[in-house]
Amino acid sequence: MMSLTRGDETWLAWWTVFFWGWFIGFGPMMSIFIARISRGRTIRELIVAVAIISPIVSNLWFATLGGSGVFFEMQNSGIISEPLQNVGQEAAVMAILNQLPMSAAFAVGFLIITIVFVATTADSMSYASAVAVTGNDNPSKYIRVFWALIFGAVAVALLTLGEGSIGLLQNFIVVSAVPVSLLLLPPVWDSVKIANKMAIEQGIKSKDDRSKL
Repeated sequence: MMSLTRGDETWLAWWTVFFWGWFIGFGPMMSIFIARISRGRTIRELIVAVAIISPIVSNLWFATLGGSGVFFEMQNSGIISEPLQNVGQEAAVMAILNQLPMSAAFAVGFLIITIVFVATTADSMSYASAVAVTGNDNPSKYIRVFWALIFGAVAVALLTLGEGSIGLLQNFIVVSAVPVSLLLLPPVWDSVKIANKMAIEQGIKSKDDRSKL
């Protein structure tokens, strides 16, 4: 029930809609990327890594960082909220880290994590776009570089234009998630059948044993 709750119509309702639309909009891109980097892994390993380990790590990160931020804000009003309002989320994260022991080490670690995250996201976006355009799951590196440069140029343009343009792009992604969600239904429906076929082709199971993967 909590994943679909809208609660307070002035704030929580729209955040619920936004996040559902945001993740659905990224669904096709991430599914192509995860499928590519998971080649050679079993379905069980894929499910454990993507559906179990990743949510646990994410929840631990949000609970620890977010809980610390709430605690520090309650202890000293404005120490976290003011950087958040004046600069943005990045400043709020740094304000939280500054309150922790070994704040310099945490700040460097956060910077490294951010760089890795941005690089991974750019790589997955360029790969997914190249696959979608060429229809080949191993596209040329030049095509991938081309799409990476395009995304980088768009990001620079949005940052130059200001937060208003970024907000418009986010709203567009949420709206576009509606038709994208319909496109995701056939792959989800056919996934069990495809996994069963691959298991037979790879000798994991026989044609007579169709009751289990």
